[in-house]
Amino acid sequence: MQKLALITATTLAGTLTLGGMAIGHGDVTPQPVNTEALPDVGEEWLIENPYRAEAVGEETWLKAIEIGASGYTQNCARCHGLGVVSGGLAPDLRYLEAAEYGDEWYVERFRHGMTQNGITKMPAFGELLGQKAAWAIRTYVETRPDDGALDDHATRLGAIRDELLSGSVADPEALKVELADIAATVETGSGAPIADSVAFEASRILSDDQSTWKQAGDILTVGLSAAH
Repeated sequence: MQKLALITATTLAGTLTLGGMAIGHGDVTPQPVNTEALPDVGEEWLIENPYRAEAVGEETWLKAIEIGASGYTQNCARCHGLGVVSGGLAPDLRYLEAAEYGDEWYVERFRHGMTQNGITKMPAFGELLGQKAAWAIRTYVETRPDDGALDDHATRLGAIRDELLSGSVADPEALKVELADIAATVETGSGAPIADSVAFEASRILSDDQSTWKQAGDILTVGLSAAH
């Protein structure tokens, strides 16, 4: 994957220079990640993500995404961007391919960090956060949608959002199916088969229960706002 070459070439971190002083990625205090809900993976570090849906089932995979999203936001977003959309300070990890090569590269950097010319460009998270947190974050990162993945559906998603938030939904099951159909077209940057897009999340939560209409509508609101 060509975009992976960009990550490898630039390593995992850049350095921001302000007033002649180099500020690296290392000035981050790791925050603990609660991984009790995830199955154990053993003591020896793996080289392949154990939390993919085909390995552990959809329920555990979704839990890994949820935990990974929290862990990423607390520990990684400062440098790698909210939602894994890099602002340029660090490589965009969405394009680290969801395959063995990408896993090996990821876990090496996660465990040991990176130092260059005496500057810590990425802290070593391995001993501090542990392997389960590492793979949960990896699962979240690799399921992020590619840039512009929802652009073709933005108008329709906005209309669905408005209908949901109006509190008057004629056929919530039909909307659920439509959202799932849209979600199935969304591509990930990593090549992972399913993107954890707002269409995917809204479809999962939507039901005949009116309380879910607002929840799904809010998910679409946030997602559409972030896209612009």
